[in-house]
Amino acid sequence: MPQYNPPLRDLQFVLHELVQVTETFKEMPAHAEVDVDTVNAILEEGGKFAAQVVFPLNRSGDEEGCTLDKTTHEVRTPKGYKEAYAQYVEGGWAALSCDPAYGGQGLPHVVNQCFYEMLNSANQAWTMYPGLSHGAYESLHAHGTPEQKATYLPKLSSGEWTGTMCLTEPHCGTDLGLLRTKAEPQADGTYKLNGAKIFISAGEHDMAANIIHLVLARLPDAPSGSKGISLFIVPKFHVNADGSLGGRNGIFCAGLEHKMGITSNATAQLVLEDAVGTLVGQPHKGLAAMFVMMNAARLGVGMQSLGLTEVAYQNAVAYAKDRLQMRALSGPKAPEKAADPIIVHPDVRKMLLTARAYAEAGRALCVHTALMLDQELSHPDEDVRKASADEVALLTPIIKAFLTDNGWIATSHCMQVFGGHGYIREWGMEQYVRDARINMIYEGTNTIQSLDLLGRKVLADNGKKLKAFGKKIAEFVEEEGIREDMQEFINPLADIGDKVTKLTTELGMKAFGNPDEVGAAAVDYLRVVGHLVFAYFWARMAKVALDKLKEQGANPDPFYVAKLHTARFYFAKLLPETASLIRTARAGLAPLMAMDEAMF
Repeated sequence: MPQYNPPLRDLQFVLHELVQVTETFKEMPAHAEVDVDTVNAILEEGGKFAAQVVFPLNRSGDEEGCTLDKTTHEVRTPKGYKEAYAQYVEGGWAALSCDPAYGGQGLPHVVNQCFYEMLNSANQAWTMYPGLSHGAYESLHAHGTPEQKATYLPKLSSGEWTGTMCLTEPHCGTDLGLLRTKAEPQADGTYKLNGAKIFISAGEHDMAANIIHLVLARLPDAPSGSKGISLFIVPKFHVNADGSLGGRNGIFCAGLEHKMGITSNATAQLVLEDAVGTLVGQPHKGLAAMFVMMNAARLGVGMQSLGLTEVAYQNAVAYAKDRLQMRALSGPKAPEKAADPIIVHPDVRKMLLTARAYAEAGRALCVHTALMLDQELSHPDEDVRKASADEVALLTPIIKAFLTDNGWIATSHCMQVFGGHGYIREWGMEQYVRDARINMIYEGTNTIQSLDLLGRKVLADNGKKLKAFGKKIAEFVEEEGIREDMQEFINPLADIGDKVTKLTTELGMKAFGNPDEVGAAAVDYLRVVGHLVFAYFWARMAKVALDKLKEQGANPDPFYVAKLHTARFYFAKLLPETASLIRTARAGLAPLMAMDEAMF
């Protein structure tokens, strides 16, 4: 049976030793009183909830799945899900980072993100029910009217109601300009919506009293394409003037998708038949409001794969230490046993260290980005807010795509460690692989994220955002480059920084000649930049570990010793992948487009 232990020590390392979040909190009046003890206490309790309440439901929920009553259009979630959600609400977890004006606790987003990493390790499918509510909350908080905020935000903050995002239709996924759902204005200021949506995560369930759907649709006078999309609030149950629930609205579940993974999350096909909705923001400006939710979701999806990488790694390590198979090539390592534990074999260690290196760097990146998000929203200095917003924009597609690609690699490696047992359901590893696979697809496929990074976030502003992040790297290289004990980390970091600069310039020049060159290189480019970011955080983590080990002298803390070993593994075995990626990015468009499509 699988196991899960919240990685509190590493979370504390990243929060307090690497990023030093509480020092930044002091610059923001809204969070100035949040200290180390407060953060640690919250995460310790959050870890208990994840490990003791949500994790035991992961396998059983996967096997049971969700059940749709086609007569009533109601969905029953697996046994225990509703009760666990009630504990989540009762514990105040939904309100952690929400605005106190609407019943929230007002804690930094970075604390909530760390809590959600642990929830995703425990049970990604369950976590999606409350997780999507945060995006709906953020969208309404940014773009809702005072009346909409007063009606919906307190219930979303408390978790009494959940939220969804309704974008995809049967004929269109990422290309939202093709959507057909219609919204007809009514005399009372509301709208009646008709259409169909698919792939709506948590689109119907029995865990909360109401579901607040945020739906993209077209007004009768809407221009074609993405410039003609509006956003609407469409609740499952009508909400009366006094906040009480009224009758059923005309939005219902017509079917559940039968999926490879996340089977216990109700991925719904929704039909709207004269569903009553209210407009969010301005007509034809719905994408701007929805992007608030989509960007929150993209950060959340990266956290999903980070969580799966961590829990898969933990189980693979436990198995590798226990499973006896063959002898080490250099001679027995456990001569008193019939065979050696497989953790002595180099390739098993390579698979384990790959997962560990991706988990620990991913955690550092996510914590850093969440802190930048807190600065974007709460810092009193406008320049800091703007710089933080630019950095979040740059790093969001990297978190979504690089972490989910790595999650697929890591969970597959961890399943491989189990050998044939990894392919058997009772060990739990095959579920992590199945669950990880969706993360590369939804909230914009990883190709879309790559196009966003190279096209919009880098080339569109002549590399301004990338240069700003590169400046941080360059300053770190200059500051630490004089240290002999940092050379093994600083030199490859400086090298990959130079190569990213050259590659970016080269691709920019190609794109001037033919924009399709961006599409040919984007996926490889994102992975190269992802490694640049990871190399930066691994070099920083190595510095902290080296400094701590110097202080400790003859009695080193094994935590820092292991951190240093993992850093060395990353630079020796994972970062060199960039050499081949740069070559394939430079290979350009011709090898992809030369063959006539009729020959395929």
